[in-house]
Amino acid sequence: MNLGEVHGALARHGEKSQHGKEPPPLTRAQMRRLAEFRFQLRKFLHFSSLAADAAGIRAQQYQLLQCVWGMPEELDPTIANVAARMLLKHNSAVELVDRTIEQGLLRRSPDPTDHRRILLRMTTQGERLLGSLAAWHLRELEETGPELIRSLRRVLLTPQQPAEAVKAEKRR
Repeated sequence: MNLGEVHGALARHGEKSQHGKEPPPLTRAQMRRLAEFRFQLRKFLHFSSLAADAAGIRAQQYQLLQCVWGMPEELDPTIANVAARMLLKHNSAVELVDRTIEQGLLRRSPDPTDHRRILLRMTTQGERLLGSLAAWHLRELEETGPELIRSLRRVLLTPQQPAEAVKAEKRR
């Protein structure tokens, strides 16, 4: 993937690249640290998926419940805001919301200040399920979080090596 493709992918998600030029190549050690960090993230996400499955919902539904309940104060829990926060297309968010409503975890509610808008609200069942899953996730983070943090620190706190070192390592 070249820089133009990265910029295009970021633009499709409403993001802007923070750098205007191609980043320097990574050393093998940097790649290993980055791979370890991704592995630690994937372990947590795998746990999250298993926990959601055990609770009878999909991982994305758990994320939706978190998103609705934890929406920043300045944003209302609308489908558009959920789609933006979850990096989903609007129609995908609608389908996810519909499935979650069918399970009795969310409901649609008219906005009391603007009757043209619909807000998403948690049901009592949704609140209980979210609370239980969130507690399990916090326990998991207490156990595995330190290694996740260490791996992230190794990625972020390792200085970039000059291009000559990268070239030398590639010749090995």
